[in-house]
Amino acid sequence: MSSAMDIHEVLQHLPHRFPFLLIDRVLEVVPNEKIVALKNVSMNEPFFPGHYPHHPVMPGVLVIEAMAQAAAILSFKTLGTLPSDDSVYYFVGIENARFKRPVSPGDQLIFTVTIGMNRRGMWKFIGKAEVDGKVAAEADLICTLRTK
Repeated sequence: MSSAMDIHEVLQHLPHRFPFLLIDRVLEVVPNEKIVALKNVSMNEPFFPGHYPHHPVMPGVLVIEAMAQAAAILSFKTLGTLPSDDSVYYFVGIENARFKRPVSPGDQLIFTVTIGMNRRGMWKFIGKAEVDGKVAAEADLICTLRTK
C-alpha cells in the first residue's frame, strides 16, 4: 500500500522539531520497500548565514540527515508503530556517501530511500537526494532503534 503524508503526519513519525526537522512532506511510502519525501530548501534555513554568507550551500551532512529522517519514517511505517519517548533512532554507519552537486536556497530536495536490509533491529537503507531530477547526494545508511 502506497500513501502520502502531510507535515502533520510527518511530525507524528519523527521526534525532530525546528530547526532540525528536515522533511516537509512524504510523497509516497510503501512499507517494507521505499519512501519518497521532500524538503523545500529556503533561504530562511538557520544554517545559511554561516554556510556560506557569500554563496549559501546546504551542508552535505544535513542532506544525509534528511535522508535518515526519511528512512526513520519508512521504518516506523514498516513496523506499524510511532516513535516513543523511551526510544531513540540512531545512525550506526554511513557508507558510500557521495555529494554530486550543491543544494542551494530555492531547491526542492526529493529523497528516495529503499530498504536494503532489516535484521535484528539493524536497518540498512539506500538513499538518494535529487534536485530537478539530478542526483545531489547518495549514501547507504545503517540505523537502529534503541530504547533509552
